[in-house]
Amino acid sequence: MPPSAHATLLVIDDNPSVAAALEVLFSLHDYRTLRASSPEEGLALLASEPVDLVIQDMNFTQDTTSGEEGEALFKAIRAAHPDLPVILLTAWTHLEAAVDLVKAGAADYLAKPWDDRKLLATVGNLLELGQASRAMAECARRDHRQRRELERDHDLRGLVWADPAMERVLCLATQVARADVPVLVTGPNGSGKEKIAEILQANSSVKSGPFVTLNCGALPSELIEAELFGADAGAYTGAGKAREGKFEAADGGTLFLDEIGNLPPEGQMKLLRVLETGRFTRLGSNREKQVKVRVISATNADLPAMIRDGRFREDLYYRLNVIEIRIPPLAERPRDILPLAQAFLAAGKSLSDGAVHALLRHAWPGHVRELKNVMQRACLLSAGPVIQAGDLGLPVAAAPAAASQGNDADLDRGSIEQALARAGGVVAQAASELGLSRQALYRRMERLGIARP
Repeated sequence: MPPSAHATLLVIDDNPSVAAALEVLFSLHDYRTLRASSPEEGLALLASEPVDLVIQDMNFTQDTTSGEEGEALFKAIRAAHPDLPVILLTAWTHLEAAVDLVKAGAADYLAKPWDDRKLLATVGNLLELGQASRAMAECARRDHRQRRELERDHDLRGLVWADPAMERVLCLATQVARADVPVLVTGPNGSGKEKIAEILQANSSVKSGPFVTLNCGALPSELIEAELFGADAGAYTGAGKAREGKFEAADGGTLFLDEIGNLPPEGQMKLLRVLETGRFTRLGSNREKQVKVRVISATNADLPAMIRDGRFREDLYYRLNVIEIRIPPLAERPRDILPLAQAFLAAGKSLSDGAVHALLRHAWPGHVRELKNVMQRACLLSAGPVIQAGDLGLPVAAAPAAASQGNDADLDRGSIEQALARAGGVVAQAASELGLSRQALYRRMERLGIARP
């Protein structure tokens, strides 16, 4: 739907000729127009009618040209309707006052007599911007509401997040947590797979049961089966007494198998049987045991590729992968970087602007684990309470061409819009990512016609 469709404009002007001329102009372009001849009447209409844009005069008392009445009206509109676009109609005698109001938040000003084409273009642009702003505000409200519901209704184990990509992970995790099916958590090392497994357990029907973990990549292959299923005395060299396996320890709860791609073939076969029947035997024993265990597994490996290479059983993969939860790399959820960094700060420490810039510019190949290590090291090495960029020990990223050459044209529209999207519309954060001051980014946005969030 074009922004003009069903849009309502309010003209506040004490000159009937001006108001009538604007009403005729706007009616020819499918705008609904309301008229008010005084600030009081205009504010009353705003309180009772839905209005998409206001066009207001700067003076309402005969022989007054100071613009003070227009300024008071604008401030009253802005106080009651912070996001409503306002166009000021001004004469040259109070042009300076109109310019000051634009700096204070008015959408635009036009001198009398106005140019019809310019006025219509301004109205159309502002209505389109208003639609985008309302959509963004509604999206922000929806995200905030969803976050409150997640935090209210679920145990998130103290997870720190701000990025929509991570919120989608949490929504899926909490949705499937109570289902009695295996879950496969995928993602790069250090991205937080074990934390998601903890959240699955904490919100499951067996949350009061044990939560047992085994890193299949941290043990020699000949010991993994004993760790999983237990062993009788003498089952292998060094097994002087019987030992309980992880499945027995996790009976009535959850078993988290990290680095599942490292499980050897014999262990894969036995794991498949346990998943199908709930039964297994200890190494060196002929007696079967029965358990009820919810299995969550995790990997950073490409299991389908391992299946093609004959290194992982396809039937086990489909057993484990009833539900897959993929955790994005930290670089794909940039809004998580600063909240996580703040969470890892030692008491009494803070980040300088340079440190914030360096954190946002880094690619984080080691993901959350790397960020945690960087922050812990910086807290130890920083000389004072404020952590500087140099304390982080991160490689110095090349400055963008626009920052190094001072050329406003070097940053294209797409780069700026992508940075704003990654920053969730926070201009200061986007400016830091692009290597600009906030004012410099505003200048580029204005030159390229990018609406302020």
